[in-house]
Amino acid sequence: MKINAEWHKKNKMPKNPTEEQRIKWHIAHAKNCACWPIPKKLQEIIDKKYPS
Repeated sequence: MKINAEWHKKNKMPKNPTEEQRIKWHIAHAKNCACWPIPKKLQEIIDKKYPS
């Protein structure tokens, strides 16, 4: 998996993030970096909150 180090450097996960902050960070991460996927449990929450 390829890491986008520059994106990571500019986009740190907030300390003690809320669920909404985690969702936004992971969605942005998935669009900008391929180093790891959205965690399964968080993806389930996203799917329920924002059905396609």
